[in-house]
Formats: sequence, structure tokens, C-alpha cells
Amino acid sequence: MLAFMEDPETAGADTDISTMSFEQALGALEEIVQQLERGDVPLDRSITLYERGEELRKHCQARLDSAQKRIERIVADQSGQAVGTRPLDEEV
Repeated sequence: MLAFMEDPETAGADTDISTMSFEQALGALEEIVQQLERGDVPLDRSITLYERGEELRKHCQARLDSAQKRIERIVADQSGQAVGTRPLDEEV
């Protein structure tokens, strides 16, 4: 369990997902998965956890998508010298 999550039953439950870092959201999502996998959570709580988990998953995916757009590869000239950058997925 991650250090910033003290109570596994309420870990991150009151935190606004939009303010979470990728690592915080992923940690909270992992906590939810662990709780659901234990199988001892009442149905209504399971549904609430699932819904929160889905929002956390969307947040994590959005953060990853944003990071991917920012990644660039270095473009080199014929001699191997760096001359600039271009998006990672752009064809040469």
C-alpha cells in the first residue's frame, strides 16, 4: 500500500480526482481493485468503488495521453547532430 493512503476503505475517497497526480490516481485505483478483489465489500459499496475506479481510470488515461503528446523525438541531420525535435509518432 502506498504511504499517502492511510485507510484502505476510504483511501482517496474524498479527494477531487482532477487535482490528483497520475501516481496518486493510480495508487487510489490500485486500492480500489484490491478491495474489490477481496470480495468482502457489500454490493452498494462495490458499486460506489467501481464508479470511483472508472473515474480514476479515465483520469489516468487522460494524463497518459497528455504526456504522450508532449513527448518528442530528437531529429538529427546527416552527420548525426541534433537539429530539432518532432512529435514521437510523426513519420520521418
